[in-house]
Amino acid sequence: MSSESQEDAIFKALANGKRRQMLDAIRHAPLTTGALCEKFPEMDRCTVMQHLKVLEDADLIIPRREGRERWNHLNALPIQAIHDRWISQYAGHAMSVLSALKGELDG
Repeated sequence: MSSESQEDAIFKALANGKRRQMLDAIRHAPLTTGALCEKFPEMDRCTVMQHLKVLEDADLIIPRREGRERWNHLNALPIQAIHDRWISQYAGHAMSVLSALKGELDG
């Protein structure tokens, strides 16, 4: 997969609020798919699995099987790559614009 299509998959995965909530849920420790279903009772198991598939395709989660359980581990490296490529560059520019504006208002 090209880096551009991988970035598209990451942005697609992060565009959905429920998927972001799932990533938040596994941020500190992995959870089984069953535990994620319990955390999101408004969704049926099939819907949770569909969201997990999108996250897995974007490489944002790493599933590990242990017996009959599937443990979902957060992989934060793709999010860091998006930050490094997109957010940090634009944040620096925004800070310089705000600093210049503050200087003009103060002067």
